[in-house]
Amino acid sequence: MTKEDLAQHLNGIEYPCRIPKPICQAAKEAGLVIVFGASDDLMEFRGAIEDEVEAYEGTTVLITTQGLWNPDVCQTKCPYYHAAEREAHEHGETIQALWDPGDGYSWRYETAIPHATFEIVEDGEVYCRGIVFVLSEVGA
Repeated sequence: MTKEDLAQHLNGIEYPCRIPKPICQAAKEAGLVIVFGASDDLMEFRGAIEDEVEAYEGTTVLITTQGLWNPDVCQTKCPYYHAAEREAHEHGETIQALWDPGDGYSWRYETAIPHATFEIVEDGEVYCRGIVFVLSEVGA
């Protein structure tokens, strides 16, 4: 499965977006990450990353080939925190979650990571432009 195949398969999914477990598992096995918005305050990750981030009115996250960079967890559990942080910023990529960017979407994402897009719809109207990317392509 490619990022384009998965995005095409997800295109038109209804909000609230509940991606079936078999699709999440297939994405995980293929090293793919699905990013989409939920409500007015969450950035959701499925597939090779299973997580959510508080994103009220938008946010920016850092992704590395190891996954979502979480400085709070690393700082408390990692004796090499500063070296790990430097490595993450040097080799990671950001994803910016844009809330109500003025183009008809409630959520849209901007990133330099190569990705494919899909649309989540609510009552026949676009709600979110989600993205799918290959985790191993982060920082490449």
